[in-house]
Amino acid sequence: MAAVCEKIVENVIVAKNRVLTTNQYNQRDCCSAAAPYNHRNFLSFHGGKKLLPKYHCGFVSRRNIYCNAAPSTTAVPYLEKVDFMKLQNGSDIRGVAVAGVEGEPVTLTEPVTEAIAAAFSAWLLEMKRADASKPLRVSVGHDSRISAQVLQDAVSQGIAGAGLDVVQYGLASTPAMFNSTLTEDEAFLCPVDGAIMITASHLPYNRNGFKFFTNAGGLGKADIKIILERAADIYKSFTDQGLMKSKRKASESIKRVDYMTVYASDLVKAVRKAAENIEKPLEGFHIVVDAGNGAGGFFAEKVLQPLGAITSGSQFLEPDGMFPNHIPNPEDKTAMKAITQAVLENKADLGIIFDTDVDRSAAVDSIGREFNRNRLIALMSAIVLEEHPGTTIVTDSVTSDGLTTFIEKKLGGKHHRFKRGYKNVIDEAVRLNSVGEESHLAIETSGHGALRENHWLDDGAYLMVKVLNKLASARASGIAGGSKVLTDLVEGLQEPGGAVELRLKIDQNHPDLQGGSFREYGEAVLQLLENHIESDPKLQKAPVNYEGVRASGFGGWFLLRLSLHDPVLPLNIEATSHEDAVKLGLAVSSAVKEFHALDTSALDKFIQT
Repeated sequence: MAAVCEKIVENVIVAKNRVLTTNQYNQRDCCSAAAPYNHRNFLSFHGGKKLLPKYHCGFVSRRNIYCNAAPSTTAVPYLEKVDFMKLQNGSDIRGVAVAGVEGEPVTLTEPVTEAIAAAFSAWLLEMKRADASKPLRVSVGHDSRISAQVLQDAVSQGIAGAGLDVVQYGLASTPAMFNSTLTEDEAFLCPVDGAIMITASHLPYNRNGFKFFTNAGGLGKADIKIILERAADIYKSFTDQGLMKSKRKASESIKRVDYMTVYASDLVKAVRKAAENIEKPLEGFHIVVDAGNGAGGFFAEKVLQPLGAITSGSQFLEPDGMFPNHIPNPEDKTAMKAITQAVLENKADLGIIFDTDVDRSAAVDSIGREFNRNRLIALMSAIVLEEHPGTTIVTDSVTSDGLTTFIEKKLGGKHHRFKRGYKNVIDEAVRLNSVGEESHLAIETSGHGALRENHWLDDGAYLMVKVLNKLASARASGIAGGSKVLTDLVEGLQEPGGAVELRLKIDQNHPDLQGGSFREYGEAVLQLLENHIESDPKLQKAPVNYEGVRASGFGGWFLLRLSLHDPVLPLNIEATSHEDAVKLGLAVSSAVKEFHALDTSALDKFIQT
């Protein structure tokens, strides 16, 4: 680590921790020479748009990279202690960025953010083995969260302080950030060498976080762990002297580009290509978009309208980081009700809904039937298997038995049910291809879906492009009926009459743990449940299963698994009727009743209904 420090950060400096609220900033020392951050309006994207010119740049400085822990400097004494490793959330980084919610202290401060950006820069320099005469470029984008602008400034200072060039995109989608590492267009400063997206997906307004990309894809868990370890060391080495250099370098080297125009244009081209290069293949189609006040509002104006679609009735397109209408989440019942209502009220052919950063999506047909969760997977499987007969569809662990039957018996494909976590699902599809098993789709019930043809990027907008391609190509072939062509594709999918997900929490302070970890306790619960299944003739253990304990019986199935990060055992149950789902719940309850540190109140309530 010392060698790395010597290599990077004289200029990665930071100011005092500041606790930010939605109403005001901590004004302490805000005008002193040690204050590195401009106090911009924290509500920059609260109900408004930020417009960027295509290309705006300041002076680009070509500098060597130094270490901020020089002998002549003094470490900043007033930085709060931070456990950086607690910020890891699988292959993402997430924390609390805005004060005001009781019991949720701010963990993603500006100093912490700058240290993380500097650590990513160090990691990127090592991976790319950069030529010292040509600084690497890193793009930075964000969703509509109210902490976006402040964190973007801190990220930019961390990158610039490490000697790399910063290209800010402003409001952007997560998939666009990855694409910026692939696009070859110097007019838009592409390709970049790395990209950082500032987002916390559908989490509440006070949260934020980071996703990282290179042209090889999103960083994995091991990479994030390394970056956070480095960030912790960099954070300890911050100095007042380096503070001003970091701020100055950022102001000199930042460039701003409207990359979303490029990204949207590529989506438009993809639909036109599928429709035999018809200029407006969606002319006459009425399609409404619900962006949930996240970053997906561009899709109506910059994708659908150029293709000829009518988009009146689209809603919540303006970015608003307080998310006043509903949670931007295709899995949320309120969100899906909102887009369904918009479709029916406007007599639209199709409704499309995105999550905050547009890496997830769902749809609704003209009569209000939802394409999300298993139905979205079924729809995408049908589209992909038409193009690639017999291919393997990789999904997460909570997909239904009915979906397996649909993919394998109706569509002639193979269903490979793997683990929860979009990165797990994508990585498994990549692995299968590497060992000779063809796979073209990796998709989670959450709406994360990645296609081989799209560089295995989970891109909610691109998923919807595949849906639009089907509409456009059907029309080009003389097939009428609007979204009925989509509904017909999932005909025959057996859907559960009762489905529920319950969370059984482990009390880490309970004497039953005897000083052990929640993970050890959870594994013991799963082992006993597995033994119970083997002794119960009414239950059949899943012959192939990669996560938790899965069994079928009573016309349905259940899966109990251990959360990767939290002391929780999520329980999924699906059956042909609510009564049969309760029977499965009773089977689980009887198996785990002796584990007194396990809070089964949610399960108890379910089986009593």
